[in-house]
Amino acid sequence: MGADFVCAVLFTIGLLLSAVECNCNGHPGERGPPGRDGLAGMKGQKGEPAVWVDGPVDPSMLLRLRGDKGNSGPQGPIGPKGYRGDVGAAGMAGQPGQPGPVGISLNSGQSASNQRTHSAFSVKRNTTRYPPFNQKITYQEAIVNINNNFVINTGIFTCTTPGFYYFTFHSVAKVSMCLGLVKEGEPEKIVFCDENTRNSEQVLSGGVVLELTAGQKVWLESYKDQQQSLQIAKDADARDVREKLIVFNGFLIFSNS
Repeated sequence: MGADFVCAVLFTIGLLLSAVECNCNGHPGERGPPGRDGLAGMKGQKGEPAVWVDGPVDPSMLLRLRGDKGNSGPQGPIGPKGYRGDVGAAGMAGQPGQPGPVGISLNSGQSASNQRTHSAFSVKRNTTRYPPFNQKITYQEAIVNINNNFVINTGIFTCTTPGFYYFTFHSVAKVSMCLGLVKEGEPEKIVFCDENTRNSEQVLSGGVVLELTAGQKVWLESYKDQQQSLQIAKDADARDVREKLIVFNGFLIFSNS
C-alpha cells in the first residue's frame, strides 16, 4: 500500500509542473577550443595526359608548360678512359687534291721552267798553244752547256740559279803549269800547280765547291807562279804541235733560292 501511495504522489507533482508556464530564456554558452586536424584523405586518381595539337605552338604556352632553363652546374670530374672500340668501316674516298708542282725531268725535252733549276757545262780547249798568263782561258768546243750559261769565246760562266756549284778542270802539258779558278768578287784565286821537271806529258787537275749568287761569274785562267817563262813556253809550243788539252766542268749541286 505504501508503494501505491508514492506513485500517486509523483504523478500528481508531474501534472502540476506541466501546468506551470516558464517565461525565462538562458544566454548562449562560450565557444569551445578548436578541434584537432582530421586525418589526411585518400590520394586521388592520376589525371589524363595533355593532348598536343598539330601546327605552330604559341611560345608563351610553352613557357607556361615548361619552366625556364636553369644555370649550368659545375663540370664534373673526368671519368676513366673507356675501352677501345672496334675499328669502323672505311670512309668514302676523298676528292682529288690539287696538282703538284711540275717534276724535274732528265729528258732532253724538259720544259723551260725545269731547265732554269738546272745548270751544268763541260767545255774543251784544244789549241796547240798554251794559254797566256793571267787571262781568262777561252775554249773551242762546248760538250755540255745547259741554258747556255757558259760562253766559250769569253771563258766565263754566269750563275742564273743561286746555290752551290762544283767546278773541276783537267789539263795536259809538258811544261810546269798553274791554273786558277776565279770567282767574281773574290780577291784570291784558287790555284793548282804542277811542276814538270822532266819535260814529259803530265795531267794537272783541280776541283772546288763554290757558293754563287745570281749573276756571279766564274772562270779559269793561267796563273804565273811556278810556270816557266813565256819564252820557254813559246819554244815548247814550237817543238810540240799537239793539242794542249784543257777541259773545264761545272754543275749545280743544289740551289738555295
